[in-house]
Amino acid sequence: MRAIRLIADNLRKLFASSPPSDPNRRVRAANTTRGTVLASSLEVADTGPARNKGLLKRQGLAAGCGLWIVPCQSVHTFFMRFSIDLVYLDGHKRVRKVRTAVGPGRISFCLTAQSVIELPAGTILQTQTQRGDTLLIEPCNPCQVDVRGECPPNSP
Repeated sequence: MRAIRLIADNLRKLFASSPPSDPNRRVRAANTTRGTVLASSLEVADTGPARNKGLLKRQGLAAGCGLWIVPCQSVHTFFMRFSIDLVYLDGHKRVRKVRTAVGPGRISFCLTAQSVIELPAGTILQTQTQRGDTLLIEPCNPCQVDVRGECPPNSP
């Protein structure tokens, strides 16, 4: 019983640390350790419905785009139509775990993570991102997002 109470307390703290919700909010993710940019326009999924929807019903992700799910310790790719890269982050934006080209119908988790970034397959290899790297997540340049609040051209 005590263990259940401890888990419930930790979950409340995790969800309480979520940034404020804004459906049009976009951020940029740069790997300061490697000097590379993982995504110039990440959608922020920080509400229950946005986290549950994730990337479902999409045909793919354009280069430079992705989804930052906060808080999050696990993802699934059931009913998805494409592979993605996953970058799990702790509360200090340090990379705790990476997974490359996670195909449809898979489950991935990192219990030490506070959030996860979903990216087009190949992004991790291209940016050489690995465990222990530190990311800088900051508001993205508004000109990188179109008038509908979507990723740059070629976005699904």
